[in-house]
Amino acid sequence: MSFSLLQPSFFMSKTKSYAQILIGSWLFLTAMAIYFSLWVAPPDFQQGGNSRILYVHVPVAWMSIVIYIATAINSFLFLLTKHPLFLRSSGTGTEIGAFLTFFTLVTGVFWGKPMWGTFWVWDARLTSVLILFFYLPGCIVFSKSFSVELASILICVGLIDIPIIKFSVNWWNTLHQPGSISRSGTSIHVSMLIPILSNFANFLLFTCIFFVLETRLLILSFLESSLTEEIEAREVNKD
Repeated sequence: MSFSLLQPSFFMSKTKSYAQILIGSWLFLTAMAIYFSLWVAPPDFQQGGNSRILYVHVPVAWMSIVIYIATAINSFLFLLTKHPLFLRSSGTGTEIGAFLTFFTLVTGVFWGKPMWGTFWVWDARLTSVLILFFYLPGCIVFSKSFSVELASILICVGLIDIPIIKFSVNWWNTLHQPGSISRSGTSIHVSMLIPILSNFANFLLFTCIFFVLETRLLILSFLESSLTEEIEAREVNKD
């Protein structure tokens, strides 16, 4: 298996070349997402202005799932290859995933209070997302206190919760509404679908940029420590 694409020099040169494009695209998507969410999308007939929370809640919920799957893939690749970039990506993904899952719960709580009359119910989807939220910090603790290999295995095992989150509204009679987007189409009007998709693209690009910056910092830190060790070794040899 070739790791030429994972070479630090290749990664640093390519990310530097496209950094302005990535950041510019993210700023454009942010402006468009805010515009669509606040001024283009009409208030829902039943939910009123409270429906605008869904333009953030739904994309963040999607992103939390995408991030966890990506983190599990990186963890699996680290177990196979022991490559440090996979380990770093897995660690960063775990931290971002925990934040996004928490944000999913918070936005859901603020939407649920006026719609359901309560901040929290032990709904199947809400409960499975809450389990994922507590699971991610647990993996972080295992990584720092025990071993990164064990944490990587736990992250892979945690994939079991993803289909439960996805299909819980179909498997059980839950308070949470069923999915509005499927392979057969969507029941969401285009005026409301565009803000959701634009926010999802915005969160996705921001996460990619964050991963790139984290990896660049890791590489720079490694190069700095290697340079320091080399200078110290040369001074010792002179003495």
